[in-house]
Amino acid sequence: THAAATRNFVKKGVSWALHSIGCRSPDLHAAALELALDLAASQDAAERWVGRDALAKLRSPATQKRVGSNAARRSKAAAKRARRGTARDL
Repeated sequence: THAAATRNFVKKGVSWALHSIGCRSPDLHAAALELALDLAASQDAAERWVGRDALAKLRSPATQKRVGSNAARRSKAAAKRARRGTARDL
């Protein structure tokens, strides 16, 4: 996996991608946290680094706030579409 790569920019890129995915929705945040925990417990040093770095970002107050605001925004948009009769399947 790319998480096991020893090149610094690859490790940073994997961590950044995991963080970005985890910021999209509460469900993806939970999945990203689970993966980060698995990586942090790995025997491979590079995977452990990626996991710990991603965990720090995913658990930060700023990320928690962002995930909550994204969920609230999507919920409001879905309610607005439903009122207009233009609800779409996600």
